[in-house]
Amino acid sequence: MEVQGKIKLIGETKSYGSNGFQKRELVVTTEEQYPQHLMIEFVQDKTSLLDSFQVGEPVKIGINLRGREWQSPQGETKYFNSIAGWRIEKLNSAAPAAGEVPPFDEYEPISNSNDEDHDDLPF
Repeated sequence: MEVQGKIKLIGETKSYGSNGFQKRELVVTTEEQYPQHLMIEFVQDKTSLLDSFQVGEPVKIGINLRGREWQSPQGETKYFNSIAGWRIEKLNSAAPAAGEVPPFDEYEPISNSNDEDHDDLPF
């Protein structure tokens, strides 16, 4: 799965426990009718992926949804979800603006084959 948006916050890398588990949180704001602020966790060796990014940059993030079940000492079962990031890349902001014509080499080639019936009807 992927999420796109602008970086709102990049947290510091934090270590937990005696085994050296590391986690770094990033908040990205989606750009849609109802923007969402999504907290995405990068763990272990993935924490360093965030080093070259800045707040405000548009990004595309590869994510996995994680779910866990936990049972309290009283026997009550609870469920927790998290979003784990595993890839992040800057979005290309150099896309042609509305009304601009892309360079010629980006056009699809046109076929002039006369031996085929080019009927757009689906039946």
